[in-house]
Amino acid sequence: MKKLVDMDIKSFLDEVASESPAPGGGSVAALAGALGAALSAMVCNLTLNKEKYASVHDEIEEVLERCEHTRDRLLDIVDKDTEAFNRVMDALKLPKTTEEEKRIRKNKLQEAFKGAALVPLETARLCAEIIEVTKTVAQKGNQSSITDAVVSALMAEAGFKAAILNVKINLASIKDKRFVEDMEYEIELMERNTEDGSREVMDFVNSTF
Repeated sequence: MKKLVDMDIKSFLDEVASESPAPGGGSVAALAGALGAALSAMVCNLTLNKEKYASVHDEIEEVLERCEHTRDRLLDIVDKDTEAFNRVMDALKLPKTTEEEKRIRKNKLQEAFKGAALVPLETARLCAEIIEVTKTVAQKGNQSSITDAVVSALMAEAGFKAAILNVKINLASIKDKRFVEDMEYEIELMERNTEDGSREVMDFVNSTF
């Protein structure tokens, strides 16, 4: 099958809208984060080499590198999330007639559910990074594109929240208590640290009008 990220926009949307359950929310979350990263990168590129912003050149250049790196990783996850979901579906189809088959199926399922939780967790981490850098982009980037910094934050926030939901739905099927507790603890920390992140950027931008 053709990679999702190699599809044109219409084909990707048609694939999402189809009766197939994947690509679904996890892949869309990663794409939302990648769009947020791309917008912040755009503002950075519109800031660099402008005499007016010479004093923040090095800082903006560093932010740009972070945005581009994060965007590449999120694009990779667009396909990885669907692959992780498909591994769950494959495990569900395994035979379960004998006790041995049941044991193998159970182990494969648990392994697949963990993978399906870890992939969107990475999406959430990366989206949280973008939410954080949009504060710098909005405050120090090209002010002619300041609203794009807000849209960047909003897209990253949407990706973050959607990814967290995808983590949680998979955790509900995982029997490894320590694994679940560790994941829940990290989610709680990320939610606390990113809470109202996009609102901070929105408030700053609104204060400039």
